[in-house]
Amino acid sequence: MAPTQADQILELARRQRLLKAADVRARGWSPQLLLKLHQAGKLQRAARGLYSLPDAQPTEHQTLIEVCHRVPKAVVCLLSALQFHGIGTQLPHEVWIALPEGTQTPAIDYPPLRIVRLRGDAGTAGIETAVEQGSPIRVYGIAKTVTDCFKFRHKIGLDVALEALRDAWRSRRLGMDEVTHFARINRVETVMRPYLEALVA
Repeated sequence: MAPTQADQILELARRQRLLKAADVRARGWSPQLLLKLHQAGKLQRAARGLYSLPDAQPTEHQTLIEVCHRVPKAVVCLLSALQFHGIGTQLPHEVWIALPEGTQTPAIDYPPLRIVRLRGDAGTAGIETAVEQGSPIRVYGIAKTVTDCFKFRHKIGLDVALEALRDAWRSRRLGMDEVTHFARINRVETVMRPYLEALVA
């Protein structure tokens, strides 16, 4: 017997953990089935407009997955990107995201967001897409994140930026050419130069 649309939706939920109406609609299925499966106890509401299987274990980056689902233009940045890459000791209470200038502020109650606005290459360069349990997380790479920390040092603190630079350099996850490239894009070459020179001295 051919699987029903409901069966196919549940199978998709198994593969990618979080579902929204657009995922279902894109496959030609009825988004109303999400509500019916929720009412029948076969899906749970993970967040507004997001559904998962009732027994789905939350992943380490569950909140980042939810934010990227609900704010498609968001890129995880700064403290949240450092935490994602395992650099430094920051444990942010909010999800830090970058949005293009002029983008409407998302109406999300939870998780709390800290939004920075970027334009041009400063917003589009260095984006990586990590796929976790079938769900994409758009996040700036390590070199871009470190230079972002210097760009936004007045928001997060110069000590955080320096810790990120030292930690990424010591763990050999940062190349000088790469960090210089993103420092130029972020216009923080002059600010970073003495710290970079100290690293290689």
